[in-house]
Amino acid sequence: MAGDEGVVSGSARLALVDGVTLLRPDEQVFEAMLEGWVERNKERRAELQRNRRSDAEMYQSELEANAGARRLKRSLSRAGLPPKRIHVATAAERRANAREADAYFNDPMRPEHLRQFTVFAESLTEHMRKNGVRIRDFAEAYVETRARMGLPPIPVEIIVYARAVEFVTERMRRVDLLTGRDVAAAVRATKAMVRRDERQQQFERLIRTVVTHAHRNRSRFRVDAEMGNQARTHRGKPRVPVESLVVQLAMQEVIGRVPTNRLTIDNARSVARVAKQRVAMSCQARADAVDERIHRPSVG
Repeated sequence: MAGDEGVVSGSARLALVDGVTLLRPDEQVFEAMLEGWVERNKERRAELQRNRRSDAEMYQSELEANAGARRLKRSLSRAGLPPKRIHVATAAERRANAREADAYFNDPMRPEHLRQFTVFAESLTEHMRKNGVRIRDFAEAYVETRARMGLPPIPVEIIVYARAVEFVTERMRRVDLLTGRDVAAAVRATKAMVRRDERQQQFERLIRTVVTHAHRNRSRFRVDAEMGNQARTHRGKPRVPVESLVVQLAMQEVIGRVPTNRLTIDNARSVARVAKQRVAMSCQARADAVDERIHRPSVG
């Protein structure tokens, strides 16, 4: 649609000033063209959005697909895995992928290959769960010895998994079909599983430590919590539940005593929430026991 001076709506001329010399003509004209295209297609995009949302079932399925993609991204991030990568494949790439897929699924040795890989991956994970601490101690001592001898440094993680892979392969009946990519994939899966186990162990240990410390120092923490609430009231701020302040004080004192290198901020919040619930339940149980002793009828 033309404007008052015959300029089409969304034209680049509307974003440029007549008679002004451009410092970067190519770049500035291109940006003006993009702005004009956005303006010209604004109503068309709005119409497309309205048409898409008019079908409630399809729109709901798109929302669920987007939510699922976000959940997958968060799960991969929490597991320490790279995000899902999507790119447009050319016809040549699709044909090559089809040939590789046919070769993969029609390979007569594929079942034995998959069996070896599955056994190797499961054995490696089990071995690291049982002996990870001992292997890491050996690796750290080995790295220190190399440093004293003036040899080039080697990351401890490489030595840990090299020893674990060597141990597992020596005890497997067959590993002749495994490739370097198979070993690398099994090591990545084992690392992710070990990190998850360590995170869970640290999470549970921190909860137990916080709850125990809160119970042992209950009187002191309650006095500090009451003083903190009085200070908040004096500043015009709302009071905080005593259990929350007790757990907060307990966490501040024990956070440096237990390993927490695998925990995230969200994990710390979950620890505080669970510890608060357990402290509150313990206090309620203790109050109920005292009340029962007070109201217990006398004998005779």
